[in-house]
Amino acid sequence: MGRNAVLEAMAAEIPARAAYVAEGADRDDRLRDIFKLAAGRGTALLEVTRAELDRLTGGAVHQGIALQLPAFDYVHPDDLLATALESDHEPLIVALDSVTDPRNLGAIVRSAAAFGAHGVLIPERRSAGMTAAAWKASAGAAARIPIARATNLNRSLRAYADAGLSLIGLDGRADTSISDVPDLSGPIVLVVGSEGAGLSRLVREGCDTLASIPISESIESLNAGVAAAIALYEISRQRVRALD
Repeated sequence: MGRNAVLEAMAAEIPARAAYVAEGADRDDRLRDIFKLAAGRGTALLEVTRAELDRLTGGAVHQGIALQLPAFDYVHPDDLLATALESDHEPLIVALDSVTDPRNLGAIVRSAAAFGAHGVLIPERRSAGMTAAAWKASAGAAARIPIARATNLNRSLRAYADAGLSLIGLDGRADTSISDVPDLSGPIVLVVGSEGAGLSRLVREGCDTLASIPISESIESLNAGVAAAIALYEISRQRVRALD
């Protein structure tokens, strides 16, 4: 739902079932492009009342347009690892430890795509999934980067470590700043904890390094999506510098 998210999804050729547009919706360039893509692909374009679109989207901000998609196609954690290892640059995967806000998930997916990560790993239970809210927050990035769902997050992380990836956990209490972590240009899994409790005990103990993001003492912590974006930027910055 939302004009940017719908346009990005259609441009990425996500197999949409139908597009719903509210009666009287303002026609801007984005909406016109959506109509063209829908016509070119034979996607059903259905006009509904704004009240009906509100109902279909659960009262979310839809900007007069929503796309009905099939269930999200998650990849297997092993396939995500294989993709990262076969890439022409060092593996970078973002793992989320019980991030439950779909908007945070979507924002992290967007940052992962923006900073060159190979994919995002989430647990099957006690975690947000790729819902409509997560799709919208990703601004279409979920169509461009694989997302894996693990039955057992700790087991998948151990497999990634055994394959040679270093597990770096974001922890606001860690003494080491993310900018001081050695060899960020190497193969990495960046592990981001939940919005409230942060990293769980087992995940924290399994990390090779715990790193923090220095912030003002007047602020207790950063939003999970913001913290992930800052850490990914720092990793990207150091990787670019290592290539110079």
